[in-house]
Order: sequence, then structure tokens, then C-alpha cells
Amino acid sequence: MNETPPDRLSCDPRSPHHNTNALARDVGIRLNGIETINVEEYCVSEGWVRVAAGKAKDRRGNPLTIKLKGTVEPNFRAKSEG
Repeated sequence: MNETPPDRLSCDPRSPHHNTNALARDVGIRLNGIETINVEEYCVSEGWVRVAAGKAKDRRGNPLTIKLKGTVEPNFRAKSEG
């Protein structure tokens, strides 16, 4: 796998943009220069991220999400030695 994260990635295993290998490498997301930790899905080329809206769930038990727009910068986080 290369050193750049995919253009679009989702945490939902039912999504066609779900990539287990990329998620296993611990992808970090910066939106408009601020590190964001609760990202459910992102798209660099379209400039948006979907984040969980609190603890709210839909009727199927999935988290409700909101779309935030801006400059999206994904990166692979360095594994800490432990």
C-alpha cells in the first residue's frame, strides 16, 4: 500500500468506499487545519467530511452524521512504540 491515504474513505463496512487496509493504518483527518477525531467518512476531492452528531442514532442504530465542508487533509498517523 502506498503512503498516501485514499481520496475517499468510509468507516461503514457496507459502504463501497470502505477500505480495511487503510483503516488498519490509522488515518488521521485535518479539516481546515484542525485535527478531527470523530470522522465517519471523508472525501478530499469534494472537500467534505461526515462527523457523528453527538450520541444520536438513526432507527437502524447507526450514528447520525453531519457534513462539514472545507480543506480535507488525510494522513497516516505514526504508530507509537509501546
